[in-house]
Amino acid sequence: MEGPFRLSPQASETDVLAKYFRGFGDPTRLRILGLLRKEERSVGELVKALRQPQPKVSNHLACLRWCGFVTAERRGKRVFYRLSDERVAEVVDMTKALLHNNERNGHAGRRAVASLA
Repeated sequence: MEGPFRLSPQASETDVLAKYFRGFGDPTRLRILGLLRKEERSVGELVKALRQPQPKVSNHLACLRWCGFVTAERRGKRVFYRLSDERVAEVVDMTKALLHNNERNGHAGRRAVASLA
């Protein structure tokens, strides 16, 4: 793959997995996944909901597409995005559950999870 999402031909499975998990590693991308969990949305709708510039949202969507977390469908001049697999939402849910159960995070961990909802 071209651009910032390319991997070296010598990349190990661990390298690919680490790059894949980076898809979950940004608050804006997690917000996008949360929005798309509820319904498909156009780029313009995501820009409005996120209050972020269109190029920034498009860059995050490119990352999410590279990871296979979302799919895009062009309809006329608009592009609509949706989760590619419900398991993407399940990974986020499992991570939230782990955070809730992690006693070391205590009260701060619960506040952080509440803000992800």
